[in-house]
Amino acid sequence: MALEKVDEPTIKADDSKKEKTDWIGEAKSIGLLLLAVLAFHSLVAKPFYIPSVSMMPGLLVGDRLIVSKYAYGWSWVSPTFHILPRMEGRLFGSLPERGDIVILTPKDQSSDYIKRVIGLPGDMLEMRGGQVFLNGVAVKQEVQPDLNLPIDANSPCGSEFPGLRNTDAAGNSVCTLPILRETLPNGVSYDIIDLGPQLTDDIDPVIIPEGHVYLMGDNRDLSADSRVASPLGLNGTIPWENIGGRAEFITFSLDGTTSLNPLSWFTSFRSGRAGSSLRPDRDESTAE
Repeated sequence: MALEKVDEPTIKADDSKKEKTDWIGEAKSIGLLLLAVLAFHSLVAKPFYIPSVSMMPGLLVGDRLIVSKYAYGWSWVSPTFHILPRMEGRLFGSLPERGDIVILTPKDQSSDYIKRVIGLPGDMLEMRGGQVFLNGVAVKQEVQPDLNLPIDANSPCGSEFPGLRNTDAAGNSVCTLPILRETLPNGVSYDIIDLGPQLTDDIDPVIIPEGHVYLMGDNRDLSADSRVASPLGLNGTIPWENIGGRAEFITFSLDGTTSLNPLSWFTSFRSGRAGSSLRPDRDESTAE
């Protein structure tokens, strides 16, 4: 018997139109996401990178940290890109405390600085031989053991620290830094570096105006702060509305060896720094 040929069914092309990508909707979604990120960075918290040695020994070049934007309220400097014109005052504002590490924008610049609050409105501040005096009383300084800081690409112990390059007991290259423990009148204490006599060790008495603060770096002899004239330094006291936030903690730290090799993204992490709090120690028993 001959087999009857059966025609295979013909597959018809789908006449329905393919669903088109809603590019306008996608753009709106991305735009809303970017706005949410910018709002978070401007109003809540943002990351910050340490680019200089001015806040050593507590902060090293290569540290990444988180800055809270709401700690002192909000001002023209709060938006991430400083898109607002300079104006006086703060919304829900409060003054920093002595010893707080803050992010600020100088009076005549647009870049961000990181310094420590030393003087508050109404204080009379001066320096004699590298020691801070607040309202005529010397701020306590105690000599600490030298700090042997491991040398790496981000902490090379170069010309800024002449003669301080050494080798520790294990044969590692270190930078031996002279440390003082400074304690402010409110009981807040922190370590500073004092490299010896410098031009900025003596500052004539200054009365800090209302709504202003006086700022210094912990690396006292290598910090362009309120003691230093512009354009390098802060050129005196800083209006409180120029403060963008308070440094809270270190997220991670890199030693400067990161390259295009993905393995270096892990080997360049400095151990023991992630999660370190940047809120200073406080001894209430010594507070005035």
